[in-house]
Amino acid sequence: MSTHASDPLAALGSLPGVADAVDSVRKAVDRVYGHRVMRRRSNEISSEAALRGARGSAALAGADWALEEVRRRTDFSADPEARTVGAALRLGAEAGQLLSIWRQSPLRVLARLHLVAAGDPGASVGRPRLDGESVDEPLIEAPAPAPAEVAGRLDGLAELIVAGGDAPALVTAAVVHGELLALRPFTSYNGLVARAAERIVLVGSGLDPKAICPAEVGHAEQGRAAYVAAFEGYLSGTPEGVGAWIAHCGRSVELGVRESTAVCEALQRGAA
Repeated sequence: MSTHASDPLAALGSLPGVADAVDSVRKAVDRVYGHRVMRRRSNEISSEAALRGARGSAALAGADWALEEVRRRTDFSADPEARTVGAALRLGAEAGQLLSIWRQSPLRVLARLHLVAAGDPGASVGRPRLDGESVDEPLIEAPAPAPAEVAGRLDGLAELIVAGGDAPALVTAAVVHGELLALRPFTSYNGLVARAAERIVLVGSGLDPKAICPAEVGHAEQGRAAYVAAFEGYLSGTPEGVGAWIAHCGRSVELGVRESTAVCEALQRGAA
């Protein structure tokens, strides 16, 4: 990411399709926040959104479990899929605790997210990978940058976040998500961490303060192939490609809104 412009993230707001995506997301979020059930039972909606978001993020990482299976299970150590689901659930629970730290020290938050996802304090956990360490991220096949490049680009991303700016929350969230997927800074769980960081931006920005619009649900609903294709657009660096990635992330938020709206409707029917 270039940091020579005064606010490079804000400049992305003028890319093809981005303004429409930002506007559409804002309207969708406003609608679900205005639902009558939200006034009385927002904590229940937030908890359900966290569960469904974790299920969606795990599905993209190769552990596509039914929602009721995720809800029912208590042991998440049996095999790689179970560990992936467990990691996604832990990240969903942890993200809300890190909002206040994010704007001051995003790199500290990313390290914490990886530690939480990994679930054990191994030698490579909670820090960017070193020369010679491999990356386990089955969904993303693009070559991973060398550790020296990762360190520089992470520092650049952190500077943008700490500096703040006028970029819409969707734009910042999509760039954080895309950049972390591109860098894959850790030896494992990079996709889960990238999607958790996207959530932190959406919530911490004030767009979705109660965390009821799980973008991970929408990413999963659009499918792994669409996710990879949109990410490749981000990776290309072209205005069209980056704009399409931001719009894809916007559509994911809208699908998350639709999911939580359905939960609101179900609760309302139950209370009627």
